[in-house]
Amino acid sequence: MFQVTREIDFCYGHRLLDYQGKCKNLHGHNGKVLITLETSSLDGLGMVVDFAEIKRVIQKWIDDHLDHRMILRRDDPVVETLLQMGEPLTLVDVNPTAENLAKMIADYGLEQGFPVVEVRLWETSNCSATYRVETSGS
Repeated sequence: MFQVTREIDFCYGHRLLDYQGKCKNLHGHNGKVLITLETSSLDGLGMVVDFAEIKRVIQKWIDDHLDHRMILRRDDPVVETLLQMGEPLTLVDVNPTAENLAKMIADYGLEQGFPVVEVRLWETSNCSATYRVETSGS
């Protein structure tokens, strides 16, 4: 099997509802995503996927939908106020944990036809969450 990994940096804010720690408050992160693609054979150029193509599609989506946005659960009580203020939001159905964001990025890559096998999201320099795509053989 061949693998390639691209690193993508972005900044985001969030908070976790129903949580009893600091993350219940609105706060931000300098996140880093490592997205890994895997295939058993290379294309005609000898690549899994061109790194530029990963940037063009997946990094652009992250830049457009996650970077410098508040990522909040759809039912968060601050959503209405932030929308009225014109703040950029991304609304999700689950708590916007590092785990759920990693899955969201993996799902987008898969929807775009990339052979994603793993997404690791570093929320801080010390803490990361990994989502591994289940294969049909597992």
